[in-house]
Amino acid sequence: MANLGRVTFWTRKRDRSFFANTSSLVICGLLAGVVVAAASFPAVAMSGLAAKAGSQGFAELPSELEHQSAPQVTRIFASDGKTQIAVMYDEFRSDVPLKDISKNMQNAIVAAEDHQFYEHNGVDLKGVARALVNNKNGGGKQGASTLTMQAVRMMLAYSAKTPQQAIDATKDTPERKLSEMKYAMQLEKELTKQQILERYLNMAPFGNGAYGVYAGSQVYFKKKPKDLTVPEAALLAGMVKAPTSFDPTTPSGYPQALDRRNYIIDNMQELKYITPEEAKKAKAVKLGRTTNRPGNGCVSVAKNNWGFFCDYFYRWWLGQKEFGATTYDRERQLKSGGYRVVTSLDVDAQAAARKEISDRISDKNRNALLLAGVEPGTGRVRALAANRKFKLDSATNPKNKLSSNPDLARKGIRGTYPNTTNPIITGGGDINGYQAGSVFKAFTMVAALENGMELDHQITSGSTYKSGYIIDPRSPAACPGTHFYCPSNASKSEQGTFNMWTGFGKSVNTYFVPLQEQVGAEKVVAVAKRFGVQFRAKGDADIANDPQGAHEWASFTLGVTASTPLDIANAYAVLAADGMYCKPTPIQRITSADGTKISAGQPDCTRATSKEVARKALDAARCPVGDQAQLGNCNGATERNARSAVGHPIFGKTGTSDAEKTASLVVGTTSFVVAGYLVNPDWAEHKDRMSHGIVNPAVYRTVADYMEGKPEEQFKKPGE
Repeated sequence: MANLGRVTFWTRKRDRSFFANTSSLVICGLLAGVVVAAASFPAVAMSGLAAKAGSQGFAELPSELEHQSAPQVTRIFASDGKTQIAVMYDEFRSDVPLKDISKNMQNAIVAAEDHQFYEHNGVDLKGVARALVNNKNGGGKQGASTLTMQAVRMMLAYSAKTPQQAIDATKDTPERKLSEMKYAMQLEKELTKQQILERYLNMAPFGNGAYGVYAGSQVYFKKKPKDLTVPEAALLAGMVKAPTSFDPTTPSGYPQALDRRNYIIDNMQELKYITPEEAKKAKAVKLGRTTNRPGNGCVSVAKNNWGFFCDYFYRWWLGQKEFGATTYDRERQLKSGGYRVVTSLDVDAQAAARKEISDRISDKNRNALLLAGVEPGTGRVRALAANRKFKLDSATNPKNKLSSNPDLARKGIRGTYPNTTNPIITGGGDINGYQAGSVFKAFTMVAALENGMELDHQITSGSTYKSGYIIDPRSPAACPGTHFYCPSNASKSEQGTFNMWTGFGKSVNTYFVPLQEQVGAEKVVAVAKRFGVQFRAKGDADIANDPQGAHEWASFTLGVTASTPLDIANAYAVLAADGMYCKPTPIQRITSADGTKISAGQPDCTRATSKEVARKALDAARCPVGDQAQLGNCNGATERNARSAVGHPIFGKTGTSDAEKTASLVVGTTSFVVAGYLVNPDWAEHKDRMSHGIVNPAVYRTVADYMEGKPEEQFKKPGE
């Protein structure tokens, strides 16, 4: 279709008479300038405008029409490239070529707005004369604007760079009318009538949020423009003049819309576009009173459980400098650029995650079950789900319950249930994350392997370990009567000699705290950074960025740092990707309105650890989830049901924070990693005990659903 880009024109391939080529500017300059300025606008007849409107002055008016494409709808699809999950727009519009617009619509707009469209060269001199006589004789005001002049006006409005320029492009003044005439004649020299008509129909407003004929066809008739009938086309053509006045969905607009539709049908008959019989039949068609206005943005897809992912994509876009210098610029680009975005969302994985969550916990529960799934080696986010309904401004939503935090509840502040937004899963805004517990032990294991230790590295310890870390002696984690950090295991039976397979499989605190001491806590923190942990909480970030502070971070290996399910799913995906960290992305591919491929959002991967270290760590990580290590013996698991449920080789880890205030599990295969948290997002110091019986099956069943029917793929051994 016609390129609406800046100062891009086509050569008209039609014959022009010598008179039309050489005299149109002179005649139009004299008549449109002197006649219009002196007669249509008598108040300025003696002003400088009248002189400027002479042939020489008129010719000196600008004729190079610079403009931008009219805003286009951006469509967001799932990873299959077929399932549309959202549309985003400022104006609901999608350009279509003239060949895909019914002849009925083309004829109707000419019958409604410009009977001489195919005869004039941009300015209808007879129309000017008619308007002059009519206006001077007290008739209804006529503007004598041709379709070409109207198209020019819309182009100028869309190319405006300031609100004042937009006003100047559309206000009713002699200067504006003269400029339109000059631009119109220039446009007619560069474009064919068909190209002008195509532009007009793609820009015209049709009311009820519909801009352009594609949107009008969808909103009023739920069909494509090529399928518009005579009465449908006549209704749309009639609305362009005054979309609000001729709105058939309002009590006052309905009779006016009906009268104008029938008037246009009569005009179509007069111009011999249709027969009298066709006109009679068209006017007998009943006028509809409803519209099919499309949803806009992420809230409109919440019912499909795509809202959290859609919001994640939206926030991602606003953070990409490729789309503008400011977030405002980026949002305008998204909502007007006509992009086709194929996201990373796997609709089957998303549906599975939501189902597994819904089977285990109510949306109205104050505790949140949060799941995030990613693809190793690309960072593509495949699923984001929670036992919540996506909705913006949840804190002020009257349907939400008061916060479970008593201090906030006393102030009337509402919680995140049942409605909330995506950062509850991915972090951002005022969500720093949650303590995930022992899933952080993987970072200690990687740091140890990087520093020359092996998977069979042994440590003998009791159920409690007196470390060399110095903490506040008043802390309940301090050894009695000392200032030394004294972690203990979940069970007193967890004591003896362990290596990385057995220590990780049974999640032995008294193995991993001394292991962290031996390797240096700052090195463990460095691994977590490389694996994508964000350290959003200021206190965490301050320590993480201070080598000395990080060195003394006694409990880091036990997962006291705030993180999100997306952080941990993506961190564990590093192991399945042979040590490559890939920045999380919601994008599969982006194509601009003109078909250009946009590189933003493509996999952005860096080496986080060596291939050998990643494969060794993953081998030990098979133990906690009931799988068998290839290089050693597990001798225990904290979630042994996962392997049999998934039916594929898996790895992962459970996690529990102090007093079981959070429970987490991460499970992965070679192609999909899911992390789940069970938390209270509104009050970290709540008194509930989070159950692995809820979060664990939700996670591994989501992986199982995703992997069903896929071929089994074994993890690679070190050295292969």
